[in-house]
Amino acid sequence: MAEAVPPGAWPGYDRGSPGYRRVLLALLCAGVATFAQLYSVQGVLPLLAAELGVDAAQASLGVSAATLGLAAAVLPWSVVSDRWGRLRTMVVAVVAATALGLVMPLAPGFEALVVLRFAEGAALGGIPAVAMAYLAEEVAGRHTAVAAGTYVAGTTLGGLAGRIVAAPVGDALGWRAGTLTVSVLAAAAAVAFVLLAPRQRGFVRRSVRLTGADGLAGRLRANLADPGLVVLYVLAFLLMGGFVAIYNYLGFHLGEEPFGVSQTLVSLLFLAYLSGTWSSGAAGRVAAARGRRTVLLGSGALMLAGLAGTLAPWLPVVVAGLLVFTAGFFAAHAVASGWVAVRASTGRAQASSLYTLFYYAGSSVLGWAVGLAYTGAGWAAAVGAVAGLVVVAAVLVALVLRDPAPGP
Repeated sequence: MAEAVPPGAWPGYDRGSPGYRRVLLALLCAGVATFAQLYSVQGVLPLLAAELGVDAAQASLGVSAATLGLAAAVLPWSVVSDRWGRLRTMVVAVVAATALGLVMPLAPGFEALVVLRFAEGAALGGIPAVAMAYLAEEVAGRHTAVAAGTYVAGTTLGGLAGRIVAAPVGDALGWRAGTLTVSVLAAAAAVAFVLLAPRQRGFVRRSVRLTGADGLAGRLRANLADPGLVVLYVLAFLLMGGFVAIYNYLGFHLGEEPFGVSQTLVSLLFLAYLSGTWSSGAAGRVAAARGRRTVLLGSGALMLAGLAGTLAPWLPVVVAGLLVFTAGFFAAHAVASGWVAVRASTGRAQASSLYTLFYYAGSSVLGWAVGLAYTGAGWAAAVGAVAGLVVVAAVLVALVLRDPAPGP
């Protein structure tokens, strides 16, 4: 039996201990369950559009509704977890999301699908809102960076699996079968999370104050009063919106002439995400040597170069452009999200939650809005719209953000 530890005195599981391994495996499964469901629809958008009789911009609401629900729910879930506890909050969130994910493919029409996707996203918001806090409280501080990497790996694997599994199954059996297959896989991962996660020992219940300088509203106001943080939030909104838009509509573009690519083959393009796995780590090393601002501006230049490649009429050049674009985006995201926590002088949890809110709000709003350019004037117009978003973000970074002076 584990030795009783007074509240707030739990030192955390050491690396290599059974509890440490269970925390990591549980969060890996939570990441897979969450992000497989969140993005499964993106892999079958052209199939969904054809069956339900909607255009590309309307079909993208199947993705945007879920990410909008997640964005809206991040702050409420973080408040709930201060009262309920991290683990209980995540269990409720993942079980609710999995149930909604299993029902969603049965939606009788497009409007019902959008409503179910919003609810599913809102439920899923309980995982990213709480996972890092749970990890920080249950794992020894010197090991949290490594442990966090395992959770992020789970989110990447989940996002890839959701898209790559849904598309070929959807090609063979229809989009409903494709998304249902992903939901079943996510349900298995959710069950594994519930069974593996050790009971929380580092959580200390907190009273939730909404008003006052030290309350939730005061901490949010302090974060929104910092121009540098606001630019980082806007950066998340613009770049994530453009990134999701490119992946939303590229499948439609490549299904047209001169490409005529099947959805099964298009789904393999999501493997370009792996370039982001490499660039995220590289961006951190370059930022340490050259500064965060330099990396953000360089990442914007990479995104623009990659976008230019996707305009080519030859598939290998499009793929190369997508790899460069993806690497640039993840490098910018890795540096910007880390800069938020460093820059925030008060309410770091709320500062990070605001970044997440803007990040997924951009996915929802711009991921849909760029579709209007695509349906109205084609792929070149969509690429031009996303390039405009990247340029605006780069100008804001250049005008407002400065790296802190090095210490003595």
